[in-house]
Amino acid sequence: MSQEAAEEGRVRVVGTAHVSEESVREVEEAIEAERPDVVAVELDEGRYRQLKGGEPDDIEPGDLLRGNTVFQFIAYWMLSYVQARLGEKFDVTPGADMLAAVETAEGLGIDVALVDRDINETMQRFWSQMGIVEKFRMIGGLAFGVGDSRGVGLAFGVFLGVVLGPLVAIFGGSVGLGLPVLSLIAGSAVLAVATAAAVWVFGASLLSTEDRLLAALGLGVAVGGIAGVGLGFAAPVADLLGDFTARVVGSMTVGILAGIIVGGVLGQFASTLGVAEVEDAEEFDMSQMTDTDVVSAMMEEFRQFSPGGAAALIDERDAFIAHKLVALRQSGADVVAVVGAGHREGIERYLEHPEELPPMSSITGTSGGRIPWAKLVGTAISVVVIGFFVLLALSSAGDDTLLRLFGAWFLVNGLFAAGLAKAAGARWTSSLVGGAVAWMTSINPFLAPGWFTGYIELQYDPVNVSDIGTLNELLADEEKPIPDLVNELFAVPLFRLIVVVAATNIGSVIASALFVAYLLPLFALDLGGAAGVTRLLFEGAENGWEILWGAVR
Repeated sequence: MSQEAAEEGRVRVVGTAHVSEESVREVEEAIEAERPDVVAVELDEGRYRQLKGGEPDDIEPGDLLRGNTVFQFIAYWMLSYVQARLGEKFDVTPGADMLAAVETAEGLGIDVALVDRDINETMQRFWSQMGIVEKFRMIGGLAFGVGDSRGVGLAFGVFLGVVLGPLVAIFGGSVGLGLPVLSLIAGSAVLAVATAAAVWVFGASLLSTEDRLLAALGLGVAVGGIAGVGLGFAAPVADLLGDFTARVVGSMTVGILAGIIVGGVLGQFASTLGVAEVEDAEEFDMSQMTDTDVVSAMMEEFRQFSPGGAAALIDERDAFIAHKLVALRQSGADVVAVVGAGHREGIERYLEHPEELPPMSSITGTSGGRIPWAKLVGTAISVVVIGFFVLLALSSAGDDTLLRLFGAWFLVNGLFAAGLAKAAGARWTSSLVGGAVAWMTSINPFLAPGWFTGYIELQYDPVNVSDIGTLNELLADEEKPIPDLVNELFAVPLFRLIVVVAATNIGSVIASALFVAYLLPLFALDLGGAAGVTRLLFEGAENGWEILWGAVR
């Protein structure tokens, strides 16, 4: 389709499927037939250089360590993986249509214009414009789409157990789960964990990873149940823990076990129904991929799934590319624009009505135009936590209470952050560094323990953007056993770094939530309940005011 204006050039938009051999031929034929002044392609500088065989923009480690950038990269990798799989399925290199446009233009001596927005900027805006519900839907969809539903169910069960734990600690006495029962369970849990840890460490040279995991779990449960409960070894262990710790460990154990049972049943039920496995999927007819109705339907489906994401990936880029094409047209150039089929309709609409184009400033930059709710909420939580500690310190609660409170904050944050980092494959030094700073970063929304863990990891294994290709190749092997695939994925520095950074941050978030929802109520019981804590906070506020008033008088 062409749009013409007096004393201006003209623009023909060619919509392609990025992995279609037919699209490659259509592009070549359109350029040779039109012989335009300029061939505009849906590429930015980095992707153009990569298509031409040059080195792509490398990954900045400092950017990758930042929390949101991790998820932006995951989104970019997800899109890259889907395109790579489609290209493999139809035996066409992704981007072959754009490369054909560039090479055909250069062969005919025609100028090439790169008219797409920078991919990094697009992915940042994509992530920032997605709402929190959309992000959870995407992550949940990926989990059930590519993961075993039983594994997802067990993971959900652990999460559910962490939520149930505080409820058991606070209300368990009314259903027969008082301190004596929780102490017995806590002692058994400590014996089970100690046994499992010993088997895991000392069995490294004797057993495979899978066998070692099964042996650790089996012997841990056996020792905790038989020796702990049957032989009575749990009671002396619980005495060593003390009432407070026994209540915490025991209630958390009950919650997690209950959650795992529920999650396992749900996962097995989903697996039986085939939620995670879709068989006999209808084959794509690539010849229809450039049909306007089909592409519009696909875009509309994505828009319903993620309105914010669609705005960044589709609508904003339509406007950005149209801005570039309008400028070329106004300069008097005849243009053939090669773009993805999903962008053709929007671009042509703007070319017909350029007065409807949004300002360029509204579709560029990385803020995405959204209020930074995460930072605002994080700042508010930080103020509340710091204020709580300060007011309690100014009250008559006593140094012993403050030390216990701070010690619990430090240990819970450290254990969860370091533990999940180590479980994700981090080195001991990296895990310990992340755990050591987690107490501080938890009350500062502008810092994250994963940054510190990731920085130490980068000293051992630098990352490179070429790791993305390696990851795509690994995921393309559908016959590889899951345990082998996971091991090979973790052997890729970029994948391991992302998982380690995310796991450290998630551990700290879980720890902070548990402290507020779980440990603080238990501490409050020792301080006279909610009324006693409130009294101490008001007392601290009064003492603080007197100190400030005395200082300014």
